[in-house]
Amino acid sequence: MTNQGDQPNPGSSRELNLKKMAEQFAIGLQRHFDMLAFNLASRECVTEEAYAHRVRVPQIMPAASLHHNFEQMQAYAGDLLSRQLLSDALNLAVHCMNNAHLFLTLVKAKREHGALHQDAQRGAQEAQQEFLKVPLDQKFNRLEERFGIMCELEDSLVSMGFALQALNQQKGLVREAQLDDDGQLILELKVAKAGTSGGDLWRRPDDLETSRKVFSEGERIRFSDTELQNILLTIGVFGRQLFASVSQYVRDNHEESR
Repeated sequence: MTNQGDQPNPGSSRELNLKKMAEQFAIGLQRHFDMLAFNLASRECVTEEAYAHRVRVPQIMPAASLHHNFEQMQAYAGDLLSRQLLSDALNLAVHCMNNAHLFLTLVKAKREHGALHQDAQRGAQEAQQEFLKVPLDQKFNRLEERFGIMCELEDSLVSMGFALQALNQQKGLVREAQLDDDGQLILELKVAKAGTSGGDLWRRPDDLETSRKVFSEGERIRFSDTELQNILLTIGVFGRQLFASVSQYVRDNHEESR
């Protein structure tokens, strides 16, 4: 299937290949896994003495009264890592959804028109541009309404967005805007079952279970190192499920058009 990427340009085209899209998602996920592991390992090794030495080396203290000691910097670095990790994870998931929506739109257009002629491609491009602009929760709604694609981990990703909002805008404190009807912000994360080992865990649903991370109003967003890694695991499971649903949609529509 030939057409535009997730930001279509009528002057250029490329092949949209579902398998390649899934591979690119896996590559991005692996990079985030590696970077997180490196950052966590680095944080485990840093000492107060090493931090003090680094502070002294440049002999610069532009605002000495605001200098953070070792414990303060540990907390600040933890918040910064959580913000960056959530931002990267959600960006990866949104990019995945954008590509999936374009692929689905083209499949639907081809089924309805028999071929991707100019008008069909223009309609697909317009639908894609609209999809790119809507917030995360509406992306889920549109995938369900237009293609019957339901995402099991929708609530998990939306909650990650609320957690990131609290970290970015409210100094990490959960406020009413992030709470559900029960007065909680709940993140459901995929985790490995006890005794599970081996690679590609995100592709093995039978070896996974769900863990709930619950925040109340006024509570500060904090994640353990393992929870940060499980956020990425959850994003991986989301991507695998989404690509599987898209693949099923293609098979179903191929049968209908025969």
